[in-house]
Amino acid sequence: MQREEARRRAKELIGRMTVEEKAAQLKYDAPAVKRLDIPAYNWWNEGLHGVARAGCATIYPQAIAMAAAFDADLLRQAADQIATECRAKYNAFTKEGDCGIYKGLTLWSPNVNIFRDPRWGRGQETYGEDPYLTKKLGVAFVKGLQGDGRYLKTAACAKHFAVHSGPEAQRHEFDARASAKDMEETYLPAFEALVKEAGVEAVMGAYNRTNGEPCCASKTLIQEILRNKWGFQGHYVSDCWAIRDIHEHHKVTSTPEQSAAMALKAGCDLNCGNTYLRVLQAYYKGLVTEEDITCSAERLMTTRILLGMHSTDNEYDHIPYEKVECPEHLSTSEEMARKGIVLLKNDGVLPLDKSQLKTIGVIGPNADSRTALVGNYHGTATEYITLLRGILAEAGDEVRVLYSVGCHIEKDRCERLAWRQDRLSEARTVAKLSDVVIMNLGLNEFLEGEEGDTGNEYDSGDKQDLQLPLVQRELLEEITRIGKPVILCVSSGSALDLSYAQEHCAAVLQLWYPGARGGKSAADILFGRCSPSGKLPVTFYKNLDELPPFEDYSMKNRTYRYMRTEALYPFGYGLTYGTVEVLRVTAEKAKAGASLKIRIKNTGNVKTEEVLQVYIRNLDSAYADENYHLCGFRRIATEPGQEAELDICVEEREFTVVDEEGRRFRDGKRFRFYVGFHQPDHRSCLLSKSGVMQAEMECC
Repeated sequence: MQREEARRRAKELIGRMTVEEKAAQLKYDAPAVKRLDIPAYNWWNEGLHGVARAGCATIYPQAIAMAAAFDADLLRQAADQIATECRAKYNAFTKEGDCGIYKGLTLWSPNVNIFRDPRWGRGQETYGEDPYLTKKLGVAFVKGLQGDGRYLKTAACAKHFAVHSGPEAQRHEFDARASAKDMEETYLPAFEALVKEAGVEAVMGAYNRTNGEPCCASKTLIQEILRNKWGFQGHYVSDCWAIRDIHEHHKVTSTPEQSAAMALKAGCDLNCGNTYLRVLQAYYKGLVTEEDITCSAERLMTTRILLGMHSTDNEYDHIPYEKVECPEHLSTSEEMARKGIVLLKNDGVLPLDKSQLKTIGVIGPNADSRTALVGNYHGTATEYITLLRGILAEAGDEVRVLYSVGCHIEKDRCERLAWRQDRLSEARTVAKLSDVVIMNLGLNEFLEGEEGDTGNEYDSGDKQDLQLPLVQRELLEEITRIGKPVILCVSSGSALDLSYAQEHCAAVLQLWYPGARGGKSAADILFGRCSPSGKLPVTFYKNLDELPPFEDYSMKNRTYRYMRTEALYPFGYGLTYGTVEVLRVTAEKAKAGASLKIRIKNTGNVKTEEVLQVYIRNLDSAYADENYHLCGFRRIATEPGQEAELDICVEEREFTVVDEEGRRFRDGKRFRFYVGFHQPDHRSCLLSKSGVMQAEMECC
């Protein structure tokens, strides 16, 4: 359905409502208008990596894990499947008369904030630290959720507009000050792409202020940038209870009526929260007009009509409930997990050869933990395959598997009345009896996540540092001292300090939160059923010493584009079991941007998937990135000895720079491309034992 037709029908419906009925439609739990045959509708639903909080659904890997796959096509496929399950559940629930929270077709996903600081607990919800990667993956996800049918399959929502990326403890009162250059260069590109390239139906405002204005009542963000500059046509929704923050915490207004009026007049159409219960009082006091209320109600009704409300020809109405957790979707989830797991170190111990093993020790608080699989914003799975379960299935009757939890994930004992570290002796025993030890350490959604959702009261879901919890560090040190080969598998949604593991472990795998069946995918990699191919979407820093304060939103010394120190594991880094080389690169000017012809060859002895990466550096402009930035990537699979020719187009925008006033323009003639399977930095080349190829191009 064309938006013009939907808007016309919405205008007609809203035109038949009283001002009271229109005002009631602006709240997330919109009531029915029975005389107009409009059913009640709850706008609040989540689909970050599967339909969340509404019972059973396929739990895909957490967003940061899907980002590590560097596979936009597979992400779009996963998003399409999420939308299918959302429709299937919606169809079933509405037949049962259930239109409650988490049951609707408006999914408040994806989160395209930039993961600028590894302390941020919600960084796991994002696609990492790079604006280019974030926008490419975000566009793919939105297109998958919304579909290409006559109606919207579901309505996606780009959040949190804008700049929001911690600290969680201060988000209700914090003013994120970002320069015009950083806004245009880092914080806004993904949102712009989702509006212009993907036609995202909704945008959610952040809790914080940005440069002095509450994001849910910012005329600069909502009117000047989003609607006027980018041409956004959909609806704008507040984060939950964020409009209440305007008077209670930001202290920009004095009353709920003033906050409601400020947000509504700025263009915030929908309130997740209850402050818009005061819209009518604001109207009676003359703070808003009926036209203000009507405008937002029409936008919201347009979305509902685009989703197929009142239609008789909606193809999605017939999606059956049996699509939920169907084999095809579970297979995609497993594939995404395999592609997103990152091999950070391997001294040759991997892949494991079962014929050479009698006993495998599995140790760690995350090894048999369902919580370590899912991250935050998740549904419920019918079956969970933890790392331990995946290893047991792979080992079969051929290899004995011994298991110990080793320690609590954060507390100093597992049993309340026991001695401190009461599982340590068991873990040591397991390690001594094993030929190889697989440890699964890290975090979970109760240690990192959103303020209010975690058990992490001490920092509202954020991390205070990059260290594993003390009890886990002690366990790791004890087990590595025994002298057996240790393979460390890390469950987390963010970067940790793995310096000790890099020095003392035989191999290190970053599992992220790999989804409900992630243990099977991890076992596939451990035992060589496939070669690992994930790449880091974030920098793993050595420590926090070189990073600016968490509250500082300047990009100076942050992320691979601006950092001046050497990373422990750089953005874009990840090992495989094979060897693929770049043989030749040529760069030519194109109508818009450049065209790169790249020849690669699998020089190893195993089938290998790799992620080819292209970085660009402006050699002339004083406004260019301090280092360089990602401008292209392609996932490729090759057989041993196979050569392949790839064409990668570099868009015109990647040749632009941004000045201190936030103006984007072309500046400079000489550009250098770096092409390889990682960044061109010294650390990546050292860890990967491979370099990158360069090509230069001069533009007019």
